[in-house]
Amino acid sequence: MPDAPDALPSFLRLGPARPSGPVILAIPHAGRDYPRALRAMAAVPIARLESIEDRHADLLAADAVAAGATAFVARRARCWIDLNRDEREVDPAMIDPSPKPGDVVTSAKVRGGLGLLPRRLPGAGELWRSRIAATDLAARIAADHRPWHAAIAAALADARACFGASLLLDCHSMPPLAPQDAGGAPDIVLGDRFGRSAADRLVERIAAIARAEGLTVARNSPYAGGYTLDRHGAPARGTHAIQIEVDRSLYLAADMRTPGPGVARIGALIARMAAALADELAAQPANLAAE
Repeated sequence: MPDAPDALPSFLRLGPARPSGPVILAIPHAGRDYPRALRAMAAVPIARLESIEDRHADLLAADAVAAGATAFVARRARCWIDLNRDEREVDPAMIDPSPKPGDVVTSAKVRGGLGLLPRRLPGAGELWRSRIAATDLAARIAADHRPWHAAIAAALADARACFGASLLLDCHSMPPLAPQDAGGAPDIVLGDRFGRSAADRLVERIAAIARAEGLTVARNSPYAGGYTLDRHGAPARGTHAIQIEVDRSLYLAADMRTPGPGVARIGALIARMAAALADELAAQPANLAAE
């Protein structure tokens, strides 16, 4: 485990240097780099901080990458910086000195303790021993957050220029959910910001693939997607973005910490979804942009 935030690159880009298809994958919450500075200021055990990882979700992109897809995999732990938040989604009480009110966005995620810098977790209380220096926050944004989104935006633009349309598949994992209705608990939740970030037929295409695998699928409930979809999903301009949440018990072992036999099944499922989305985009890119 590295001791400093610059011991590893902030994220990895996997696959071809120039996209070979219109679908780009992103895995923002599977990072396992816990820098020494973070460990020193933690008020809870590192194992508690690890609980907000999308543990080993990066493994689920391997088959899609092997098939030629481009994927971005974050290296930093989510508790260092959450790449699925606006850089202004900061709890001002965490920062020294506190930012001006006009410089922050107080969202429901921030109020719940899971903003750009997570502050607290249920049953754990405050995560940090002290406030975080404003200069440290600015450094994390400059080193991790902005390069991540700039790289994704550039890849999507390259793909759109080559193929007429592009799509970001933002990959996450979730704890097992309680049943939502008579259909039972969803195994997969697909988010499209309630239709704002992707054409409907794209979401329905991959929902059908999951259902054919015997999985229960929900849409936008309880996860509709976050900042990543808001920033990169622009169907009217030919760029779509879909978030996929996978029940961790489908691919982790019983301890919910180590990879299990389900990795192969879910990795193959993600690859089939990416291929189907690429086919759909290639078939009718102009119509999809206009929906």
